[in-house]
Amino acid sequence: MSFAVQDPLVHLLDYLSWDLFCLGYFDQARLRSETEIEEARRLAHPYSLAYALSGACRVDWATRSREELLARVDALIAVSDEHGFPYSRAAGTIFQGWALAGSGQTGKGIALLQESLAAFRATGAVADIPAFLTLLAEAEGMAKQRDEGLEHLAEAERLIVETEERWAEAELYRVRGELLHAGHDPAGAERSLCRAIDIAQQQSARFWELRAAVSLARLWHEQGKRDAAGDFLAPIYSWFTEGFDTPVLKEAKALLDEL
Repeated sequence: MSFAVQDPLVHLLDYLSWDLFCLGYFDQARLRSETEIEEARRLAHPYSLAYALSGACRVDWATRSREELLARVDALIAVSDEHGFPYSRAAGTIFQGWALAGSGQTGKGIALLQESLAAFRATGAVADIPAFLTLLAEAEGMAKQRDEGLEHLAEAERLIVETEERWAEAELYRVRGELLHAGHDPAGAERSLCRAIDIAQQQSARFWELRAAVSLARLWHEQGKRDAAGDFLAPIYSWFTEGFDTPVLKEAKALLDEL
């Protein structure tokens, strides 16, 4: 019989991998994530494995392709279904919904995100809901459902104030900036993106800083501020020393080449 408590080493490796990707050390984050999964498999402890795979989905979301993320989600859902872990299953299907939305299946992805978020909340979970609402809002932006996305971001912001869970707060403001940009509010978009960058810098969270900087540089480029965009993005990109195959660094490099 397995208990729904994860192994302490697996737990520590999980948080270490999260910290590393937020700080911008993508290769190290992926290495710790894989080590976490290997340790859980070595222990033959199903809940630790589900926990490790759930954390790996988060790292994969930040550092790997959508196809790789979906493969990880499949492994997580399989373990969760086999052993009856609704919390980790819901977390996995949230990432699955986001990946499907980003792959062009926006309607299916949004429906799955909504269903999975409800299932996640039904477990009594509070942690991660702001981050998951932000994923839903981003998917809604892909479907031009900007009002719905902004409403979900407002809910996420209220929860952050209540819980002080701020690890993905910068992403909330980045996605809000993207939605405002798409809604033809460039001034509001710029304010929100600058807020995202400020938060990321206060946290030394280089991943979130680069995500928001790419969005801001693209906005400035569209406004004809090409030199300002390049001068702003280049030093942020140049800080990174690893993980150049990750989507965010490839996107930043492509934009810099265009600038």
